[in-house]
Amino acid sequence: MPHAQFDPTARQALAVTAVDAKTRKDLSWQQLADAAGLSVAFVTAALLGQHALPETAAKAVAGLLDLDEDAVRLLQTVPTRGSIPGGIPTDPTIYRFHEMLQVYGTTLKALVHEQFGDGIISAINFKLDVRKVADPEGGERAVITLDGKYLPTRPF
Repeated sequence: MPHAQFDPTARQALAVTAVDAKTRKDLSWQQLADAAGLSVAFVTAALLGQHALPETAAKAVAGLLDLDEDAVRLLQTVPTRGSIPGGIPTDPTIYRFHEMLQVYGTTLKALVHEQFGDGIISAINFKLDVRKVADPEGGERAVITLDGKYLPTRPF
């Protein structure tokens, strides 16, 4: 039976412990995802406290990170989501995503509604991919794919 968290404090502390262990063991997010048998985006989000992991995945990553049974149990609980505290983010990478939504949020909304109608893009039935590609003008580019199911608004 799934259990939910009421207070995100324990999961936040576990995220700190998991990241510390990942760093000490010189593991990549991809290595942890491979052990879990899930996507790198999902496992990373889970270890940072934003998703619950299935039991086998929780045990696999806990084994690599030397986490105890309490951590395995906690990794399986449905978290209190939301990793960015209120206000404008100050971390430069997170701020740029905030800036992108400030600039393109209304454009995305207009295009989604024009193509799909009144509704939302699910963040639950969702896939995320981040890839590094060569920039033809030199350097590198980040290709970020947000792939969510469209859910129409239904009058009642």
